[in-house]
Amino acid sequence: MTHPTPKPGIMDISPYVAGKAKAAGAGRIIKLSSNENPWGPSPRVREAFASAAENLHRYPDSGHASLREAIGKAYGIHPSELICGAGSDELIGLLVNAYAGEGDEVLFSRHAFLMYKIYTLAAGATPVMAPEKNLTVDVDALLAHVTARTKIVFIANPNNPTGTYVTYAEIKRLRNALRSDIILALDAAYAEYMDVNDYDTGHALVASGNTVVMHTASKIYGLPALRLGFAHAPAHILDVLNRIRGPFNVNTPALLAGIAAFADQDYVASVRDRNASERSRVTREIENTGYPVVPSHANFVLVHVGNHASALAEHLSTQGIIVRDVVAYGLPDYVRISIGTEEENTLMISALKHFRASHAA
Repeated sequence: MTHPTPKPGIMDISPYVAGKAKAAGAGRIIKLSSNENPWGPSPRVREAFASAAENLHRYPDSGHASLREAIGKAYGIHPSELICGAGSDELIGLLVNAYAGEGDEVLFSRHAFLMYKIYTLAAGATPVMAPEKNLTVDVDALLAHVTARTKIVFIANPNNPTGTYVTYAEIKRLRNALRSDIILALDAAYAEYMDVNDYDTGHALVASGNTVVMHTASKIYGLPALRLGFAHAPAHILDVLNRIRGPFNVNTPALLAGIAAFADQDYVASVRDRNASERSRVTREIENTGYPVVPSHANFVLVHVGNHASALAEHLSTQGIIVRDVVAYGLPDYVRISIGTEEENTLMISALKHFRASHAA
């Protein structure tokens, strides 16, 4: 039998592998592999989600009007400038498929979120990776890799898996130096964790050029199971994306939960504070063992373990503690550890110290 032939680029894709959720033989699992909010969503979200059961026999609102209003109020954006999707992942895919194809290039940094490359290859376009400086996006390196074929430049800010960020001044410099027809896509999945003065998500750039800013409800809002995200984009780009997205791409439970989540910014602030406190403690305790930690501004830390990375991950797994190897990101000497609850972090630190003591140089 002759098999159908997929589009060029499809078979070059290494499928995305999510963070592990199980550890063989462990009674209790402490999952620190997927950068989830360990405290879960706002209590208001649970009530809203439960109310969705009354209308499961009806299609969801295809225009996401109430959800866009809630997002607009939370972020100071007019609802007409927003589009919602099944996670920001879907919006990344829509953007690439709409604007890049055979003969085009999509540019991002060396250790960027893996889905940029996957969606680029799926669209038949060519992924181009610029080197980073100190595990941080290098604007000059990105500009040096721009060609006549460049259609989109992606920056996750702060970045996953490094946790590093680019200042707003550098983002503006990049936007001003790019051709006006190149889309600058700012992936702000972890923006709500930021607490430094020289950072900005870049929403002001949307009005002045072909800039798109994407957010997710999967991180600080605690809703990864419902797959919900949104993008702020110019009208002409929104028109294109709305033409190709599924008419009911956000389900009713996600719509209702999202409305409640975005409305409870006090809860978001409390999660940000708890995360910052635990991130500082985790960083300090790990560095005290002798393992360097990349300065992080998200809800995870990237730890340099050297050639012990896989052994450390395996040791933690035997204790039911799951962390993320980042070999696929070109960082084989590192592990990424999500910030958990105080108890979870304490158990992780104890297990890591035990491993370090037996593998001291």
